[in-house]
Amino acid sequence: MSLIYVVEDDEDINDLLVYNLKKENFQVKPFLNSVQALKEIQKNPPDLILLDIMLPDMDGLELCKKIRSNRETEHIPIIMITAKSTEIDKIVGLELGADDYITKPFSIKEVVARIRAILRRSKGVKNPGRIKIKGIEVFPEKFEIKVDGEPVNLTSKEFKLFMLLLSSENRVLSREEILAKVWEGEFDVYDRTVDVHIKKLRDKLAPYGNLIETVRGIGYRLKTD
Repeated sequence: MSLIYVVEDDEDINDLLVYNLKKENFQVKPFLNSVQALKEIQKNPPDLILLDIMLPDMDGLELCKKIRSNRETEHIPIIMITAKSTEIDKIVGLELGADDYITKPFSIKEVVARIRAILRRSKGVKNPGRIKIKGIEVFPEKFEIKVDGEPVNLTSKEFKLFMLLLSSENRVLSREEILAKVWEGEFDVYDRTVDVHIKKLRDKLAPYGNLIETVRGIGYRLKTD
């Protein structure tokens, strides 16, 4: 049974989430502030965190940063829930390491669906230790990639994209499939979005960027053999 931490200072919303997640057979622990949540996260890491941005003591962005900067907790999936819906808020949250972003008011069914999707994805790519492909070293649990021994700074989307290609084991992925799995639930994303991220990923993985092969008219695959 997956353990979910709900960090939300609005007691009504907190109660609503806890009640419905328990109905879906999740183990749930509620928190009304960041400081209390952080102590428990460090002591007993959950499988996923639902995190509000507007919190009274330390805001959710700062808490997200602290979670991602700790090697013991950096792997925990985080879904941000907030009333803020502007593009810049989403970008900041995602760049700080959030895995997904839901704005209020929200559908409980949508929250549950996103939780299940992220838990499936995080379990699917979890592979302790190191994966090596030519001069590329991947450390899945640390969200880290090195090229010829040097760390490469990937965004969360670029890392997810690379791990999706890696886990597909030479299978060709269509742009539609990549959008559905990496940008799941996000609006205003198009095929061109995938192409732009692939180009950036190739550039950052140079001189091994050509391992990401374009299959004309279909999509992309990572040549791992």
